[in-house]
Amino acid sequence: MTRTVQLTTGAEARLHNEAGTIAVVLVNGGSARAVPGTWSATSELLANELAPQFPELAFAEVRYRIKTWKEFDSCTADARAALDLVARPALLVGFSMGGAVSIGVAGHPAAAGVLGLAPWIPEQLPLDGLHGKRFDVLHGSWDRYLPGIPGVSAESSKRGFERVRALGIEGTYTLIQRGLHGAALRRRSGAIVRLPRAAAWIDGVGERLGLFQAEAIIGTDIASADPSARRSPAATREAG
Repeated sequence: MTRTVQLTTGAEARLHNEAGTIAVVLVNGGSARAVPGTWSATSELLANELAPQFPELAFAEVRYRIKTWKEFDSCTADARAALDLVARPALLVGFSMGGAVSIGVAGHPAAAGVLGLAPWIPEQLPLDGLHGKRFDVLHGSWDRYLPGIPGVSAESSKRGFERVRALGIEGTYTLIQRGLHGAALRRRSGAIVRLPRAAAWIDGVGERLGLFQAEAIIGTDIASADPSARRSPAATREAG
């Protein structure tokens, strides 16, 4: 069952598997023009495909009030409100500009880590919130900006990833060969069209969700056995 709710900022979140003990917050990209937020085709495809495979994960797709990097603070406020809503350990899955937004809210108490999908990581973006957490990237090898066609080059996200890794933050960088900018587009009719290599995106995100779920279970087992050892999955990973 899927339900749409309004966030405290006025943005919206579309929820799947609401009873899940841990969560996935899917954060959309943006544009140069300030336009009303839309549901991300890539996030929607991932949620529709993966929510049934991971019934213990609550999925929340975020629709910004306004989707543009020129209103970045507004977008991060919307993502932060989604984390407030799920109120449980959550993996942020940020597509395109949503990668920067996810990094921007990674210091939130509910944020357990970030998975960037073709993430935009501008040089001036602070990375402090990622300390003690994990940052993974999936990027299409054929992704790039073209006039009139949004995109983020793999070289750009790799530079951002290396900045993150230089801070001692754990993570992986994976290229999807022949992958484009994301997994799907939306027709004017509203229908989703899968891009080439969509299955590779779904499999790559699914693999990371499986690891996130396993880490959360390990962290719960440790906390149950020794209350003094209560800590986040990220802290458990660092110690191990």
